[in-house]
Amino acid sequence: MPTDFGRLISTGNTGLDEIVRGGLPANRLYLVEGSPGSGKTTLALQFLLEGMRRGEPVLYITLSETSEELEVVAQSHGWSLEGVALFELASADEVLGADRDQSILHSWEMELGGTIQLIKQEVERIMPRRVVFDSLSEMRLLAQDPLRYRRQLLLLKQFFSSLKTTVLLIDDLTGTRAERDSHLHSLCHGVITLERLTLDFGAARRRLQVQKLRGVDFTAGYHDFIIQRGGLEVFPRLIAAGHYSPFAGETIGSDVAELDALLEGGPARGTSTLITGPSGAGKTSLALQYVAAACRRGEHCAIYEFDERIGTLLARAEAFGIDLQRFIDDGRLVLRQLDAAEVAPGQFAAMVREQVDGRNAKVILIDSLNGYLAAMPQEQQLILQLHELLSYLNQAGVVTFLINPQQGFFGNMQGHGLDVSYVADVVILLRFFEAEGRIRKAISVVKNRSGAHEDTIRELRIDGEGVRVGEPLSAFKGILTGTPEYVGSRTPLMEDRGSGA
Repeated sequence: MPTDFGRLISTGNTGLDEIVRGGLPANRLYLVEGSPGSGKTTLALQFLLEGMRRGEPVLYITLSETSEELEVVAQSHGWSLEGVALFELASADEVLGADRDQSILHSWEMELGGTIQLIKQEVERIMPRRVVFDSLSEMRLLAQDPLRYRRQLLLLKQFFSSLKTTVLLIDDLTGTRAERDSHLHSLCHGVITLERLTLDFGAARRRLQVQKLRGVDFTAGYHDFIIQRGGLEVFPRLIAAGHYSPFAGETIGSDVAELDALLEGGPARGTSTLITGPSGAGKTSLALQYVAAACRRGEHCAIYEFDERIGTLLARAEAFGIDLQRFIDDGRLVLRQLDAAEVAPGQFAAMVREQVDGRNAKVILIDSLNGYLAAMPQEQQLILQLHELLSYLNQAGVVTFLINPQQGFFGNMQGHGLDVSYVADVVILLRFFEAEGRIRKAISVVKNRSGAHEDTIRELRIDGEGVRVGEPLSAFKGILTGTPEYVGSRTPLMEDRGSGA
């Protein structure tokens, strides 16, 4: 029988297809392994339903789950298994009569050879283009001997290789069998491993990796995924090098002339700006000034809020003259509040990509890095993931703002969580200082890779008149320590110069 081994077939999962460069090579044997609850059955059903959508006959061979259990899984995702041929080998008190699509027999009383022969007969009757075999654990139980089990697997592979059939073998990884079956890995054309991780707090995390896929330059490493109504949503690991887009590197303004002067026009496109300082210093308000200015220019923007309630953010922005709700209603701004305990790093990166690739977002605000850190407390390579995300955004010409709170209010403040100042292209430092019995704010730019910047320290004020930046605080020394010493003449500060305060 002629075959088409060079053809790729979709797995029914967009993210997985992206990882394996378009799909799985057809007419091969693949292994999907993972612990119970990791999503193997759901992925297998997506694979078969994609075949049905393309008009292909499909077959689900189950030694571990009953047809009723499979129906429950399908219904939870809004799927119908009508048209999926089901060959069921499950424990029953008596052998029931079989219809065209279903056979039931005593799996523990059948010799393995007889079981395999029944499977072959069903395959030859239906001639499916896609087959799922769930699971190999029961085959091991039937075989009782490792050599016999492996011999039957080899016979199965040889049988399917003569047909135009792509086969997924499902295998359970349990705590009692931590070691993977190396013989099974070598027998299959590709191996996909699903994992379910339980954190100390928050939702369980799931991830997958393609262990091998002969002849395909797949994306290696771990990829986060979630199980939701509709199946598995896989988030391919972000690789910034594959997402470069040409763009003009001009600066973007904030509509506040004095603020723009600090960076000689503002942050450049394709750069990341870190705004750091103590709580209450105005970090988010300062970033919102740039976001609002971009929205007024007609650009699409996105804000990812880890720390603050959306209603509070909208009210606070309105208090100093920025109507974020208008930009949201106009479709120029997407504001998403994220639960740090529920979001995986790959899922967050996918959200950002959706805005950049799908909506051509030009300004992204992440508020704050504390929340980003809390979203992945047991991630070992967090700084590398953040670096990759920022590199992707920079290569897409996006201006990214990162809010990084510091501990303390005065004196020698220390950074909290990640030290990402070396990753950012621009660092803006906000500080409190005391003068004449009042708490005041100071702003300074300490780093700008993309161009020159002022080295002055200026007073910052955020009130009903908006964001205002004053003259250099040349009459003070020691402002960055939070305990300045006044050395100038008696001249009024910002709130005393024409504001009426």
